[in-house]
Amino acid sequence: MKRLVMALALLLGLGLAFSPMVYAKGMKTKGDLVKEATAQIKEVTPAEAKGMIGKSGTVLIDCREPSEFEAGHIPGAVNIPRGLLEFKIEEKVPDRKTKIIVYCRTGGRASLACCSLIGMGYENIVSIQGGWMAWEKAGLPVEK
Repeated sequence: MKRLVMALALLLGLGLAFSPMVYAKGMKTKGDLVKEATAQIKEVTPAEAKGMIGKSGTVLIDCREPSEFEAGHIPGAVNIPRGLLEFKIEEKVPDRKTKIIVYCRTGGRASLACCSLIGMGYENIVSIQGGWMAWEKAGLPVEK
C-alpha cells in the first residue's frame, strides 16, 4: 500500500511538472522562434547570393518540401527539406567549413535551418533574405 501511495504521488507530481500551466510562461509562437533565429544568423540579399552561387565549394540548399522544389528552384540547389536537414546534411556536406547558402519560401524555415547547422558546427552559413519569393521577385534565374 505504501508503494502504491508513493507511486501515485510521483505520478501526480510528474503530471503537475508537465502541466501546460507550468510551460505557459515560456510559450513561443512560430514567429517568435523565427525572429530569434533570424537575429542569430547572417542573411544576404538575393543579388548577393547570386554572386556567391557557383563559387568553388559553395553549396546551395533549398530547405522547402520536395513538391515546392519541383515547382521551381534556384539553379544548382540541392533539396534537403527542413524536417530532414539534421539527418542528411553530413552526407551532403561533410566539411563543416563549406560555404552554405540556405533558402526556403520566405526565409523562416531557412533561418531555423541555419541555426541548426550552426549548432552542428557548420561555420560558413548564410540565408537568402526573403527566400524564394524575393529571388523570384528580383527576376533572378529559376529552374523548373
